[in-house]
Amino acid sequence: MLKRLFDIVVSLLLLLVLSPVLLVVALIIKLGSPGPLFYKANRAGRYKKPFKMFKFRSMVVNADKMGGPSTRKGDPRLTGIGAWLRRYKLDELPQLLNVVRGQMSLVGPRPEVPEYAELYKGPEEAIYKLRPGMTDFASLWDFHEEDVLAKATSTEEAERLYLEEVRPHKVELQMKYLRERSLWTDLKILAETAGRLVGIH
Repeated sequence: MLKRLFDIVVSLLLLLVLSPVLLVVALIIKLGSPGPLFYKANRAGRYKKPFKMFKFRSMVVNADKMGGPSTRKGDPRLTGIGAWLRRYKLDELPQLLNVVRGQMSLVGPRPEVPEYAELYKGPEEAIYKLRPGMTDFASLWDFHEEDVLAKATSTEEAERLYLEEVRPHKVELQMKYLRERSLWTDLKILAETAGRLVGIH
């Protein structure tokens, strides 16, 4: 109950404080490429219930039909401003709306696409008792996933690298959060996430 109250209050405050930034980003996206302002990504939420996760659109229209859900550095599906939005995590800000709606939390395991969610078996399935989050231990470890996948030469290769090299460690860190979760843990993760964002160059 305290976590949910914290999520609502902080998310509403952030939406208010960041509203000028959100408006500028929205304008840049609309002027930069044709298509909708938001990308509504299919994700598995708490108890694997599907929901639409909001993101500022950073790819061309129908990008999901041109390749898998993993995005490598230099992915040709990115719009002119898309790589910059992703670098500074600005594309993730609309997820504050998902938090207010109760579909996500500020801190929690990052939501996966439904087909990846089905890969969680045995003890790992306990992760889906939690609301997915905007950031967590795995997000901090893999802050720029596109850089990790940069050696991929195609979207198919990026998918293979994600499943074989990135996903196993992400699941370990999600299990760590499951064991250690508390308001204090959330505050530490949020503080470190903010520090990473400030330190981006």
